[in-house]
Formats: sequence, C-alpha cells, structure tokens
Amino acid sequence: MKNGWTMKDLPDPEKPYEKCMRQGPASLSDAELLSVIIRTGSKGERSTDLAVRILNAGPDGLLNLIYLQPDDFMQIRGIGQVKAVQLKCVGELSRRMASAVRHVDPVFAGPDEIAAYYMERMRHETKEILMLAMFDRKNMLLGDQVISVGTSNASLISPGEIFKAALQKKAEFIILLHNHPSGNPEPSREDIRVTQRIRECGDLLDIPMMDHIIIGDNCYFSFRERGFLNEVKEL
Repeated sequence: MKNGWTMKDLPDPEKPYEKCMRQGPASLSDAELLSVIIRTGSKGERSTDLAVRILNAGPDGLLNLIYLQPDDFMQIRGIGQVKAVQLKCVGELSRRMASAVRHVDPVFAGPDEIAAYYMERMRHETKEILMLAMFDRKNMLLGDQVISVGTSNASLISPGEIFKAALQKKAEFIILLHNHPSGNPEPSREDIRVTQRIRECGDLLDIPMMDHIIIGDNCYFSFRERGFLNEVKEL
C-alpha cells in the first residue's frame, strides 16, 4: 500500500490538472481545486478525498481555509505542518484578492464604498482589528495602517500613533474602521468612547476624523451615516 496518493494515481478523466486544461478551472469542483493545491493525499486515499475532508472539517466549506487555524488543520489525518501552512496561505491570498483594488488610487464617495473596500479584508478576522484609513481632500485613499489587534479599549489605543501616521501621509482627514468578530456591527460603549477620544484629538490637530465604520459579517455600521458622529459627545 502506498503512503499517499498523488494526481498520477487518478484515472485520466478524474485528474484535475487534465480537466482544467481541457475545460478550464471553472469546471473543477471545490475539492478538485483544493486537491491541486495539496497535491498528495494520505495513506490509502486520493488527494481529492483529503480535500473533501478539509472542506468538511468545519461548517464553512472553502471558508474553512480562512476560519480554521493551522492547529485545526493538523488534526486532520494526512495534514502536517507544511500542508496546514499552505492551506492558510491560500486562504489569506484569496482574501487579499477579494479586496484587491481595481484602481491604483481608490476614491470613495461614501461609507458604503469604504465598507465594501475593507469588508473581505476584515470580516473574517477572529480578533478585533482597528484600522486607520487616511485620505486627501479629494477623498482619495492615501494609505491605511493597522493600529491595534485584539482590543477596542480606548485606553490601549494611542492617538499619537494614529496622528503620526496621518501627518506622515499628509492626510487631510482620517476614517477609523474595526471589525466585530461576532458579525454584529452595532457599536459598544467602548466603541463610542474610542470614537469620541480620537475625534477630539483630530479636531485639535486639524485632521478631522470623518467617520468610524464597524465591519460586521457582510454588513457595517457607520457613525456618520447613522447620524451618531455629531452626537458622540453626548453618548
């Protein structure tokens, strides 16, 4: 018995490589696409069978590549450290491709476009990430920067770091974004306190914070859009 099956062990009509060449990548199933990445199966099974087990390892199918961690993959028979890292890298690559910009210098007309731009980049994160987006006076994105990971606590967020980055980019205004791993974008009291603190600092430095957008699961909350921004001091 072989230790692992490869693409060469599949009958010709079942080989994903040959099928892709004949019919194009769109003809491949999720399992076949994944089997091309992992290349080999485990003892007694084909790579496509292992791919099916990976897709069934969590409730999200292909999104398992984003949601599951390397240690989770390594619990699957036939997945070692190398394959686990490969799977996570494929997940990360797909996420970056989904959020890739179609324009070199993106210009946004409103919170909905900004939320859409960052949605795939942020909505799958299992920890809260606070992102700083910096803009010129024509609403063109000059750049963005992760400010904190794992907390939205105002006392642990440095306005100095935020506005140092904004000054370096010569930003005319900034927008904060962060994700809620729960999928519900409604702001917490701490979110409101963070918004108030950063907005006040921006007013002093003449680099206004124009919005704070919370990313949920295919949904978002905009402080400005919902009319909360002008009321933050009273909340």
